[in-house]
Amino acid sequence: MFMFYRRFRGIPRGFPGRPRRGRGPCLAAWIMLGASLWGGRLFGQDQGAAPPPRVISPEEAVSLAFKNNLTLESTQASTGIKKRASSWSWNQFIPSLTVAGSLSRDNEAGKIAGMQPVDIASVLPAGLAPIPPGTLYGVVPYSLDAPQWHVAGSIQASLSINIAMFENMRRLRLDYEGGLIAYEKAKVQLERDVRKSYYSMLLLRENIALLRENFETAGRRVEMARANYRAGLAPELTLLQAQVSQENLKPVIDQAENGLKLAMAQFALQLGLPYDTPFELIPITGETAFISLDVADLIAQAASEKPDVHALRQNILLLQSARRAQLYALTPTLSLSWNHTSAFIKDPWKDSWFDSRDDWQRSGALTLSLSIRLHSLIPFSPDFQAVWDLDDQIRIANTGLAQMIQGTEIEIYNTVLSLEKTRITAEAQEQTVNLAERTYRLTETAYRSGLQDLLEVQNAELSLRQARLQMLEQQFNYRTGLIDLEYAIGVPFGTLSSRSN
Repeated sequence: MFMFYRRFRGIPRGFPGRPRRGRGPCLAAWIMLGASLWGGRLFGQDQGAAPPPRVISPEEAVSLAFKNNLTLESTQASTGIKKRASSWSWNQFIPSLTVAGSLSRDNEAGKIAGMQPVDIASVLPAGLAPIPPGTLYGVVPYSLDAPQWHVAGSIQASLSINIAMFENMRRLRLDYEGGLIAYEKAKVQLERDVRKSYYSMLLLRENIALLRENFETAGRRVEMARANYRAGLAPELTLLQAQVSQENLKPVIDQAENGLKLAMAQFALQLGLPYDTPFELIPITGETAFISLDVADLIAQAASEKPDVHALRQNILLLQSARRAQLYALTPTLSLSWNHTSAFIKDPWKDSWFDSRDDWQRSGALTLSLSIRLHSLIPFSPDFQAVWDLDDQIRIANTGLAQMIQGTEIEIYNTVLSLEKTRITAEAQEQTVNLAERTYRLTETAYRSGLQDLLEVQNAELSLRQARLQMLEQQFNYRTGLIDLEYAIGVPFGTLSSRSN
């Protein structure tokens, strides 16, 4: 800006734009203009800056997932459909009611012919012996032009009642209860997955931090090897090996960071948020206290409380209800029907519709009938075969339930063994951490006394970090194992893990 100002000093005197000496405000104006442009540029950059990461805890993540997860929303909508079907299951007893009207025209004009009674006295010629009126009747033919247009209306109502209809109402209620179980199961599975993803990302973040520390330590080794090589204290091979060791860490770090980004994106989708939502995870504080587990009690609890077992038992109840409905459909059916038809016998375009009731021809009937399908009672009929098919499905479902309970027993047993193994490994790793801390303290003391160089202290500190990371990994494995165990036995999450805090 100052150079720009100096260029104008060469403008001839008297030129309107030539600055004068002693006019300080003119230079200040240029400075203010430049500062405003630079500030506007910075402001524009701030406007496009990425939003800060969203700080979130496991409980907040679960709450967001319950609110926004698309899979859970779909399951909830399906449950709503089943609820409506169960609430209005009585509507099958509403009679079917049909109202119809018709307007037709004959292709050819017709006639109405017949015989009608007449009073003989009224048709005798004048001068004959009089006959008292009303004492003698006869019949004479008549013929009329029939109307080509015809109007008719009808109304019909019918209802069929069978015992199977009452069982269908119960089956719809069971289906709705199964939908509620499926919804609760989906919620529990979602909470389990969200919590495990949260702990997994925490562990990935700690692993990346350790890898970066390893990279920095490898860089210090490279600098020391380069210094020794230049001083003639080490061959070039040592320097190259140190450089290769450092470079080999770059793809490992990149892979770990990409894995964390992918885990973050999947975590955001679980919560119903955009995949690129940044998160700041709250670290888990406090040591994990290992608890004692009774396998027999856990297996007994899982056999009755596990969400998968609940869902399969409800499915068996639904199949049993469908079998009863199929059997009841073979029983007699009571049918009620009523119909009424009215047809206008005159020309609907010329004659009035409402002059006389005699202008309408009416018919109708109320019918009650009891029927049974005898062919359905034959053992090899399709209806009976459907009953046998449902029997086989129920048998298969019961076998699947027994297999699931056996699998749950193995799952519980395996999970408890894994937790016990993790506990033993964590206790051994705790001793490793203590040894690493002691090594680091001794190395640091030797460095202060001049007996060790700085690189040895850094290596000891790195070893301590690695030991602590492995200890943290065992704690995370134990926490996620407890989450799987809590899901398997059907208790709220935190029931067992709260005992470990």
